[in-house]
Amino acid sequence: MPKTTPANALAAMEDGTLLALVGQGDENAMGAIFDRYSRVVYSVALRVLRDPSAAEDVLQEVFMQIWRKPESMVVNRATMGAWLAVVARNRSIDTLRRQKPSDSVEEVVLPSGVDVAADAERTHMMERARAVMGRMPVEQRKTLEMAFFDGLTHSEIADTTGDPLVTVKSRIRTALLLLRKAMTA
Repeated sequence: MPKTTPANALAAMEDGTLLALVGQGDENAMGAIFDRYSRVVYSVALRVLRDPSAAEDVLQEVFMQIWRKPESMVVNRATMGAWLAVVARNRSIDTLRRQKPSDSVEEVVLPSGVDVAADAERTHMMERARAVMGRMPVEQRKTLEMAFFDGLTHSEIADTTGDPLVTVKSRIRTALLLLRKAMTA
């Protein structure tokens, strides 16, 4: 018959000691581990599964694993709470993967917050803008990129490049006119 440690002595014990006692068949030690970590395991499983019944099943599986194979937990590698949270998450994901869809594929409506037509138009416009920018002279393209992508002012661009301020302004204006012409064509 397995020995049991008094419950009041278990509360102060470290996780490694409790696992060693579980390995010897100590039910009270298993109860102490369950009392410490069942909330963590259940909340992780519930967050992943969104189903209280399935989360309870994962909770039971995780603690049954500890009871059957306490040596599977390596205490020096991670804290028991962290290890159990990862195990609960992985078991929950496995549970989701095993579930068969209840609706046929034809009946499933997938809501989308994406406007596909607008995305396609935006992509087309970006490709046109890239093509126009690729044909610009290097100095003009770099000046435009510094203004729009780096957020530099005309004066900061002039200081960075060493070009006169009027040249920087002229390059940006010419580049914007080229882009506008390409976008409206």
